[in-house]
Amino acid sequence: MELISGIFVGGAAAAVGWAAAHMHFGVWIPLKEYQLSRLLVFLDPWDKDNILGAGYHVVQSQIAIGSGGLEGKGIYNGSQNQLNFLPEQHTDFIFSVVGEEMGFIGVTLLLILFFILLYRGIRIASQAKDLNGALLATGVVSMLTFHILTNVGMVTGIMPVTGLPLPLFSYGGSSMMTNMIAIGILLNVYMRRQKILF
Repeated sequence: MELISGIFVGGAAAAVGWAAAHMHFGVWIPLKEYQLSRLLVFLDPWDKDNILGAGYHVVQSQIAIGSGGLEGKGIYNGSQNQLNFLPEQHTDFIFSVVGEEMGFIGVTLLLILFFILLYRGIRIASQAKDLNGALLATGVVSMLTFHILTNVGMVTGIMPVTGLPLPLFSYGGSSMMTNMIAIGILLNVYMRRQKILF
C-alpha cells in the first residue's frame, strides 16, 4: 500500500512541478495552451481573465448549484439551466441542474443513491466465488467511483473540467451503454457467487 501511495504522490508532484516549470521557465509540455488553461482554471475560475473564457463553465455551474439553496427552485424552474447560461447542461453539467432545480436535498439524495450502488458493488466483489469475479466487480466499482467523483468535483469547481459524464444520469448513448454493461457484469458476478458443487 505504501508503494502505491508513494507512486501516486510522486506522479502528482512530478506533474505539478512540470506544469509550474512550463509556466515559469517555458519548459516544453505535451499540451497546447488551451488544454493547460482548462486544467489549471479550476484554481481560480473567478479571475477576471477566466470568468468569460476558460472558467465560464465552472463559474456558471457554481452559480447554478449555489442558487438552488436547500430545496431548489423546482423542476424546470432553474434560471441558469432554462436560460442556457449553463453550457452542456444535459451531459457533463447535469449535476449542476440537479443542484439548481432540486437543491441540496436533491443532490444529497442522488449521492446517497450512488453510494448505495457502489456499496452493493463492493459487497458483490467481496462475495465473488473466484478471483476473476472479484477483479471484474472491483474494476466496475472503480470505474463508476472515478466517474462520479470526477464529475461532481468538476461541476463544483474542485477538479479540472474533463468532460466525464455522470454515470446513469448524463445524456449520451455510449456512456449509458457502457454503464449498463458494467452493471450487468456486476449482476452476473453476484448471480454466480455460489460455488457449483457438482
